Amino acid sequence: MAGKRAQRTTGTQGPDGAAKVTISEIAREAGVSVPTVSRVVNGRSDVSPDTRARVEDLLHRHGYRRRPGAQGTRAALLDLVFNDLDSPWAVEIIRGVEEVAHEQGVGTVVSAIHDRAGAARQWMTNLRARASDGVILVTSVLESGLHDELRRLGVPLVVIDPAGSPATEVSTVGATNWAGGMAATEHLLGLGHRRIGFIAGPPRLLCSRARLDGYRAALDVAGVPADDELIVPGDFYHESGFTGANRLLDLDEPPTAIFAASDQMALGAIEALRQRGLRVPEDMSIVGFDDLPEVRWSSPPLTTVRQPLSDMGKLAARMVLDLARSVQPASPRVELSTELVVRASTARRRGA
Repeated sequence: MAGKRAQRTTGTQGPDGAAKVTISEIAREAGVSVPTVSRVVNGRSDVSPDTRARVEDLLHRHGYRRRPGAQGTRAALLDLVFNDLDSPWAVEIIRGVEEVAHEQGVGTVVSAIHDRAGAARQWMTNLRARASDGVILVTSVLESGLHDELRRLGVPLVVIDPAGSPATEVSTVGATNWAGGMAATEHLLGLGHRRIGFIAGPPRLLCSRARLDGYRAALDVAGVPADDELIVPGDFYHESGFTGANRLLDLDEPPTAIFAASDQMALGAIEALRQRGLRVPEDMSIVGFDDLPEVRWSSPPLTTVRQPLSDMGKLAARMVLDLARSVQPASPRVELSTELVVRASTARRRGA
């Protein structure tokens, strides 16, 4: 199987048995990706007429001969890669990617690399074997060598919520995390809260830092001094929200409201309050971030910042498929709007 794939995608033999040209060479000369040339070779329809004509001309000029029976044998594939899959927001992103992939007749391979030693390299080996048309990477970082390998293979890459600053040529999709953090904090300030705790996300993620910066900016605009003891670490998951809320409640002067940088942490914080006999929102207002489907059914329903996770997945899928067809996005850096959704977990501060 691997040998047949290599024969189809790496070259053809001349009458004397010598390799005439490789698909990589054709792609480089045409200024397109290897998957785009592969689509033309295999008779796929998802290539623009101008690109198809340019590639066909080069194939003809270089004497490239298609392997008999090659046309139509390869299914289009996208690789969707997460660091972990144990979060409801991952499901929302998958839902968006799958919707676009289904519309365009493209298969999706979902992987989790878990930050394990060698896991990313094993994924790259698998990627080469299945000759994916594009990669969508979610809140993860590829080693520079693996990123270079994707570039060498001509496989386009789009990153959702990048961890750190991606290379300038990499397209990214995110949300207005700073504005969302500011809106959540302004909502609590408007309810009379002045001691507002913040449970942060992983500091390596740009989205986490932007939410924290939005929180700080709202306090600054309102003339409320930021208090570092009110900012506690978290990792977006329930347990860290539970732990963070307990740390805040143990302060000599606890906050009257908590903004958690994810819905899961907000739900963990609500459980910490429940175990102490405290009520939401009567004793403590809580705001989350994401608007996962489950939070409208929490007790009480959670006030949160809606992050358009499914739409982010859709947009990333469209962008990477366009790149695979040598269509450049109108903007390589896209941020979708967040929106504050007010429910029953926030109320005016007592005495305000």
